Amino acid sequence: MSFIRRSGAMAAAVTTVAGLTLSASGAAVTTVAAVPLVQALTPAQTVFLSSADAAPQPSASATRRVFTPSGIQSSYNLPALYAEGLTGAGRTIAIVDSFGYDQAAADLKQFSTDYGLPLMCGMPDVACQDGMARFSTLKIGNHQVKAPPAGSQSPQQEASNAWSVEVALDIEYAHTIAPGANILLVSTPTAETLGVQGLPQMMNAEQQIVDQHLADVVSQSFGTAEGAFGSVASLQNLRHAFQTGTAAGITFVAASGDDGSTGAAKQPVGKGGATLPTPEVGWPASDPLVTAVGGTNLCTSPFDGTVIDSANGPADCSSGDRETAWNGSGGGFSKVFARPDYQAGVAAIPSGTRGVPDISMNASCGTYVVVLDTAPGYGGYYGVCGTSEASPMFAGVVAIAAQAAGHGLGNINPALYGAPLAGTYDVTRGDNVQAGSGIAGFSAGPGWDAVTGQGTPADAYAFVHALAGK
Repeated sequence: MSFIRRSGAMAAAVTTVAGLTLSASGAAVTTVAAVPLVQALTPAQTVFLSSADAAPQPSASATRRVFTPSGIQSSYNLPALYAEGLTGAGRTIAIVDSFGYDQAAADLKQFSTDYGLPLMCGMPDVACQDGMARFSTLKIGNHQVKAPPAGSQSPQQEASNAWSVEVALDIEYAHTIAPGANILLVSTPTAETLGVQGLPQMMNAEQQIVDQHLADVVSQSFGTAEGAFGSVASLQNLRHAFQTGTAAGITFVAASGDDGSTGAAKQPVGKGGATLPTPEVGWPASDPLVTAVGGTNLCTSPFDGTVIDSANGPADCSSGDRETAWNGSGGGFSKVFARPDYQAGVAAIPSGTRGVPDISMNASCGTYVVVLDTAPGYGGYYGVCGTSEASPMFAGVVAIAAQAAGHGLGNINPALYGAPLAGTYDVTRGDNVQAGSGIAGFSAGPGWDAVTGQGTPADAYAFVHALAGK
């Protein structure tokens, strides 16, 4: 999920970097040739929306729609929570990524200013005030983030600045959903690149979060297909932070992946990777102590979020449904973990396996969000999609619920099953079949499914109160 995937040279194509996808937005796009970007990527595959001083506005066209923070907030009925003072205040979301980048706090400040989000203590030149949310960093190791050399043809799996878009997406949309929550950006000095590589450092960082109780919610926008591990033991050895953190009341959420029911194993670096021969789910999303977050097409209006828009694109939004399953949403059945007790009542999940995902939020490349990134090699606003978006957004929902409850919630998965929580929208259209892969996929349908899980927190007001037990 976090290796660089090339998808062919098309003028409005998409490409995945570190588990997220950059996408064009139609005629308003300037291609990478006009700005310096990651040299390892084919220019026609990566597109640039606008400079940092020209924040994009919401839009809808025949092929896609562009969401900004206000449209996302309204689409999930978050303003009703904010009106009650429920913003995530007093709670902390930890974002775990490789490398980080020095401009992250400044980008979050500019993004917040452009879209009317509260500023945070810890942003450059912001005076801290009582009650203000704080942005802070925990940098483990020392790795300078810089663009690859000009003309480099390597897949650049360790390209540190390729992760900056992931970092920007994570912090900007955790803040969008929970504008009163503290954000702790935790960075490690090596990339997660499929298989075990990079994961021990990330899990040790998460163990530090647990040991020092630095967060109430941990968002993980990275993952590796279970089949990419050398052995089950090599995966099981990485679970320690989830085990001790759950006991301490910390909630862990993870992106379910952007490749539908398929997974990849790392081959020689020069060749990128190879598709595994059977359906796969990714870890950490497949871990029973983690809430796996899948992806949808959000078919509300990007202008106000309060109405369903079936007239504009993408085609997946033409049915009149509020949300449909995004084709890339990672989902299926674990080959490592047995069905946990909280899924025992779900007939669609066999007794011998954990079903993935648990819940979903917007992730589609046809209904993407805008992200500001000015790391080396980048230069402004981008259209971004993938379950890497859905994970920090749902982490924000959990942070608000923790504020409402007055304490950390720990593993929330038992609460998500049984009778659906109030405010949940059941996604019943779409699938995650990857055409041409030869790998069987899954369809959305009534109740839990292996594309969108239990559905989405469409009415976050009701959902948060139910999750908090209030």
